[in-house]
Amino acid sequence: MTLFIPRRLSLKGLLLILLMVPSVFGFTQDEISIEDYERAVGFTSQNLYNKKVFNLSIRPNWFADNSGLWYIHQSPEGKQYLKINLLERSKSPLFDHEKLARSLSEVLGDEIKSNNLPLGNIVYKNSRELEVSVKGENYLLNTTSYTLKELPKALKANRKEKASPDQKWMAYTKDFNLFIKSEETEEVVQLSTRGEKGYEYASYLSWADIIKGENGDRPDNFNVRWSKDSKWIFANIVDLRSARKMHLLDWSIDSLYRPQVLSYYRGSPGDTTMVYYEPVVFNVKTGEEIKFGLPRSTHINAIQVIESIESDKVFLAWTTRGYQNYTISSFDLKTKKLTTLYTESSATNIDEFWYDFAEESGYLFFLSEKSGWQQLYRLNLKSGEERMLTQDGYYINNIEKIDQKSKQIFFTASGKEEGRNPYHQGLYSISFDGEKIKSLTKENLHHQINLSPNGQYFVDNFSAVNIPTTTVLRDAQSGETLMEMGKATTPGLTNWSPPETFTAIARDGKTTIYGAVWKPTNFDPSKSYPVIENSYTGPHTQVFPKSFSNAFGLQAYAELGFVVVKVDGLGSSGRSKAFHNYSYKNLGGNLEDHVLAIKQLGQKYSWVDTSRVGIFGHSAGGYDA
Repeated sequence: MTLFIPRRLSLKGLLLILLMVPSVFGFTQDEISIEDYERAVGFTSQNLYNKKVFNLSIRPNWFADNSGLWYIHQSPEGKQYLKINLLERSKSPLFDHEKLARSLSEVLGDEIKSNNLPLGNIVYKNSRELEVSVKGENYLLNTTSYTLKELPKALKANRKEKASPDQKWMAYTKDFNLFIKSEETEEVVQLSTRGEKGYEYASYLSWADIIKGENGDRPDNFNVRWSKDSKWIFANIVDLRSARKMHLLDWSIDSLYRPQVLSYYRGSPGDTTMVYYEPVVFNVKTGEEIKFGLPRSTHINAIQVIESIESDKVFLAWTTRGYQNYTISSFDLKTKKLTTLYTESSATNIDEFWYDFAEESGYLFFLSEKSGWQQLYRLNLKSGEERMLTQDGYYINNIEKIDQKSKQIFFTASGKEEGRNPYHQGLYSISFDGEKIKSLTKENLHHQINLSPNGQYFVDNFSAVNIPTTTVLRDAQSGETLMEMGKATTPGLTNWSPPETFTAIARDGKTTIYGAVWKPTNFDPSKSYPVIENSYTGPHTQVFPKSFSNAFGLQAYAELGFVVVKVDGLGSSGRSKAFHNYSYKNLGGNLEDHVLAIKQLGQKYSWVDTSRVGIFGHSAGGYDA
């Protein structure tokens, strides 16, 4: 028998379901003990991270002058703020923790411990000064005298207006039209005149826009973007005139005797009653309104307007609804000339189109699956010449940085080296001409990368779901390890083992698919355990747990007496285009691989009970359930 569990299920929600319908999984209420529940609660995030497990992923904070970085190292003894001097390649405390604790105790009138400093944001100013936020207040810390100077509170930005970069104009909306006001003379200029309710300038649609009441108003959203030289304003017109809403009844307010009506704008596949966006540009000097002459798009496939390094030019990037066509064009704001630079079409979906402009060098770099694998391409912006820089057989995940000075590109990719897990990524560099491709991360693990702003160094958190994280600083040209920054530890866990990874054969009878299984800490191999799968079968991502930071999220469910499974079947992303295409207009069909994977686990292990299976998930996983 299979139990279908709702998406976004909380641990308490799962326990409630088990108590209400224990016979589904063959449990009695007495079998799930208070001790089981307490163990499960012990694996929730608030009881786990930086209390029982430490340094799963260390985040660097690079100094603005490129001289170093700071980071936090966690341990059972507390947290320590460290810095690395990149020029001297040395590591030391960011400040004297004891002295700062004493200074903070005096300022706050409370005892502050040096191993648990209540610091929020930290900004490195120079070798003697840091800006620190403490309990909502900002201070300038002198790291020589350890004096704290209170800084004036930053004025809260008005979200309904936006100043130009030269501070001469303020943009805002009134009666659904866009206005600008001179900061010098207070002159007001009305830029648009056709705005009205339902056809709203300088607005946007948020997925969280909830409308209260039968005739309630949508939240008053405002958004514009100024050009760097303050000559142009970019905005969207939000067209709600034909859009339809979805409705909810909220019964949760005890003081109301009737449910509250809530609604939000949301389209379904095939609907024409959608929210539409129309991009528009205004010339600040003349007040001219400029449109691009493109077909209007829905808010889910809105036209992106990218500012060029040339003052009077923009780039436009958009996909048609259905994600089967992608176009990048340039537009001259003075002559109104639209020039197509690149187009791509696919019989199935173009899932994510990654691109980055290197205008100083005259190139557009982008990632595409059109060859059968997501690879890196270069487009000459003047001649239109296109060149594929990498070779098929592996999947490029992201362009991390384009360094126009050194004429090289840093990118992350998975499955490049033979015999490696196809979901584990590494960092690579390649020259603008496609030569000199270089692997910068040699370990056969998953590498999470943070490059320095100048592209000379990177911090690498490498691990697997069953191998603890090691964090190192590396040279971005050679990949050489310069310094270890920390290691993940689990001193607060007893009898815990990381999830076990496994492979299975997909429904095509030949493709290897990957998954992981979590077992309770009191696991007994002589017993038989029901299965819960946390499912996702959509095309937009993958769920195989790649890093050690993914090792704990499902453990709480396992503690209640289950084995918990995650698996990527045919149709999810990150592998070949053919692998990806299985999910096209076929979300429900992709559960077959998940069923097969669980059955194959049951054939391999006697403790997997394939007659008792539950499922939950979000998005495509909610559809699965």
